[in-house]
Amino acid sequence: MGPIQVKCSCGEEKCPEWAIIEVQGVVEVKPELQNNLQNLEIGRLCRPSSQETYTFTIGYHELTGSRVKLKKPLVVLKKVKHSDEDQETNTNSSSTVELDVIGVIRQKILFKTRPKALISVTKKT
Repeated sequence: MGPIQVKCSCGEEKCPEWAIIEVQGVVEVKPELQNNLQNLEIGRLCRPSSQETYTFTIGYHELTGSRVKLKKPLVVLKKVKHSDEDQETNTNSSSTVELDVIGVIRQKILFKTRPKALISVTKKT
């Protein structure tokens, strides 16, 4: 296998910014949802506009965290396969793989404290 080319078509300064969410512990998924994880909503992430703290609400639990800069940035890559077709026989003679940069991660939102339990009170009618 030959070298894998990495390219960024968006430009260094215009690459979309991503962030990592780091929680302490395990986020468990209900067994009936195990096979359907794509686009699964696990919670709500909020940041009051005047503060640097974030809240992450998962079910009946609320976590409080803050933004932390990573020591070294990470890139988010998408694997792209290109096949070279033989025009006369219409068969794939070889294929190449490229990695396309689709985002840069320079920060994480760290939730390192224990979650606060949210208790809702139902109104009696």
